[in-house]
Amino acid sequence: MYEGSLQDLIDALGRLPGVGPKSAQRLAFHLLQTDAATVENLAKLLLEVKQKVKSCKTCGAVSETEMCNICSDTRRDLTSICVVEEAKDISSLEKTREFKGRYHVLGGVISPIDGIGPDQLRIKELINRVTTEETKEVIVATNPNLEGEATAAYLVRVLEPTGVLVTRLASGLPVGGELEYADEVTLGRALKGRRQVS
Repeated sequence: MYEGSLQDLIDALGRLPGVGPKSAQRLAFHLLQTDAATVENLAKLLLEVKQKVKSCKTCGAVSETEMCNICSDTRRDLTSICVVEEAKDISSLEKTREFKGRYHVLGGVISPIDGIGPDQLRIKELINRVTTEETKEVIVATNPNLEGEATAAYLVRVLEPTGVLVTRLASGLPVGGELEYADEVTLGRALKGRRQVS
């Protein structure tokens, strides 16, 4: 629709996850109207992040150092590992302030339709950690969708020989949700995951 570098920018922004054509256009025009110093600073930060941020050698989370701040924190519980799909999932779990252990990032989920099998994920690294560290529990925190459930089932199977306790995040009805709007799978999980109230 537009020409030259403006259209190239809109196209590039539109390739970002969660950014549709209208949002890309809005962002491009916002950047066009922003002062040059702010745009230069944004460009500098994008390059800096790309150069400095890497994966933690232990868990696979994002870090500017060889080992992330969670893995290097001696106050964390070394006996439990929470397995997540992506590094960004750690932030959500950390906000709860409930989990005091360490994490392991798989780098995705098993998805045959996308050509992603167990070998493309960081499962071997997880098994190595479980067998060489003092791990007593592995909490599987993959998303409750088809791929997440398949990945969780696979992890249970490959971790069984290690003797470690493998648990799965509970799933069910959200706080403030209403039964009439819940789907059958969510209701079924809520029923299976019920606990005694005393």
